[in-house]
Amino acid sequence: MNIEIRNALPGQEHEFADLRARAMFKSLSAINRYDDTKVRNRLLESYQIENTKSVYFQNKLVGFYSIEKQNGYMNLKHFYLEPTVCGQGIGTKVMEMIKKECAGIPLRLNALKESEANSFYLKNGFVKTHEEEFDNYYSN
Repeated sequence: MNIEIRNALPGQEHEFADLRARAMFKSLSAINRYDDTKVRNRLLESYQIENTKSVYFQNKLVGFYSIEKQNGYMNLKHFYLEPTVCGQGIGTKVMEMIKKECAGIPLRLNALKESEANSFYLKNGFVKTHEEEFDNYYSN
């Protein structure tokens, strides 16, 4: 599988915000919480280029993720793929790369309760630790 992880480039955050909107549309619409502006701004307000990597498949941008080092663990703050490439094994391969990048340090993340991402994280070895009003939280 021809997947390449690259450092995020200056100015790429708007492209990532658009990708995030496409990736979250189905889940947020299902619970009547999709707001085009909010879904983009939530990423842009917390975006840190130094923590963000872009995912390319066959030399085309198909996703991105952002990992922040916390006290004793790594926080996978964002991980989004284009809906058109989901189900092809790309996410699983990227998750393997992310785990390797974390070098054995525990990895934590959260997912919208109604998102298909929940089954993806469980399938990839994460354990649900707790939940809040809108999100489920996981650790590996």
